[in-house]
Amino acid sequence: MSDAALFLGCAPPEHGGEAQSLWLRRANRHGLIAGATGTGKTVTLQLMAEGFSDAGTAVFCADVKGDLSGLCCSGLSEGPLADRAVELGGPLTPRSAPVVFWDVHGEAGHPVRTTVSEVGPVLLARMLDLSEVQEGVLSVAFHVADQEGLLLLDLDDLRSMLVYVAENAERIGREVGRVSPASVSAIQRALLQLERDGGQALFGEPALRLEDLLRTGLDGRGQINVLHAVRLMNTPRLYAAFLLWLLSELFEQLPEVGDLDRPRLVFFFDEAHLLFDDMPAALRDKVEQVVRLIRSKGVGVYFVTQNPADVPDPVLAQLGNRVQHALRAYTPAEQKGLKAAAQSFRANPAFDTAQAIQGLGVGEALVSVLDEKGAPTVVARTRIRPPNSRVGPATPAERAQVMVQSPVRGLYDERIDRDSAAERLAERRAEAEAGAPPPRAPAEKPKPRARASNRQTPMEALTKSVLRTAGSTLTRELLRGVLGGLRRR
Repeated sequence: MSDAALFLGCAPPEHGGEAQSLWLRRANRHGLIAGATGTGKTVTLQLMAEGFSDAGTAVFCADVKGDLSGLCCSGLSEGPLADRAVELGGPLTPRSAPVVFWDVHGEAGHPVRTTVSEVGPVLLARMLDLSEVQEGVLSVAFHVADQEGLLLLDLDDLRSMLVYVAENAERIGREVGRVSPASVSAIQRALLQLERDGGQALFGEPALRLEDLLRTGLDGRGQINVLHAVRLMNTPRLYAAFLLWLLSELFEQLPEVGDLDRPRLVFFFDEAHLLFDDMPAALRDKVEQVVRLIRSKGVGVYFVTQNPADVPDPVLAQLGNRVQHALRAYTPAEQKGLKAAAQSFRANPAFDTAQAIQGLGVGEALVSVLDEKGAPTVVARTRIRPPNSRVGPATPAERAQVMVQSPVRGLYDERIDRDSAAERLAERRAEAEAGAPPPRAPAEKPKPRARASNRQTPMEALTKSVLRTAGSTLTRELLRGVLGGLRRR
């Protein structure tokens, strides 16, 4: 790999043997890695993650099978993969990549958490599979919490907030809209199911800080963040919503940087079909917006899926760098998807693209990337180079050793439970049951006499300025982002 490009592989000798590389300054134009099961998608993802890291770019990827954990181990200097590397331009240099393991459940990596407020009602409603009416009630609960200064950090806070909303439904209904007790009960049941599925581990503090995903080591290599998602995949909605939240946070928090020589972060979204399955149209539009605009934040998003048809056309149109492994077309639907995949490439007169996709072997792919001018290259049949790290999972002992040496060791391992909505509402309820008198209203101050002049005194001007600043700060604190999460300042 050169300083400007990520080497992917070479065309077979009968197709010219030309090297295929992804230009780093075009890597934030997003991409797609597609292919049937067992065709080499994971190895391609591993090679690209390793290459971006070598270029100084941080990487985030979800490990849905456990195979990507091999990034933390050195590969083999002999064997079929080593032989293939020699055929493609040079021997392997076995070495490990700078990996940090994360795990929502805290079992095979550092716990990764966020707060209920940061996720927001839109994505949370998707996690819970709520109806439109139930999502409206959930939004009311978030609104009331914002108005009354109650922190929603974990599921206990949200559950307490829903009880509070139900108990004060008449008053709240007059202010922001009717709250149905049946909808509140349905949301509570959905929360219980989410808790049983392990979703409670996701919410709480300390919440993940994005700067801990963007680290660069002393050797100049970017940190590869591997999310252990084997257990998380048992709850596909939670998996998709979590990655959507993370993508939204990157979009909201990272500054505009324009086109860099290389991306700041590359985000691999494995099992991409889970992201778009049964997604409401409004949420899909917001995802399309994030994918379209996050390029200017220095972030590249790469979807990994079995068929390009799993990705909606408006999103697919934003993916300039494509690696297509073999597809099988036995059914009419598969044949239609194959035809669409072939037509998405810039045709090569040397071969028929649709036939080539069906005839690809393991480790082979059709590659089309953006050139230096930003135009897609002619599709080329390519043998993918193996990575320098291990192809296959790390052992538990190897994973544990990486955890011990992790740069974020000790930052997220212990959960923090500070006063939030659940504690504050419990205090209110206890005071009410004890018959505590309501707080006295402050004594009314005498109104100042009217002045003949309309000019403000210096003290009045200062007071108004302070109030305006406080009001603006509060507005920013409660401003929700593109996907409905509470935006951090």
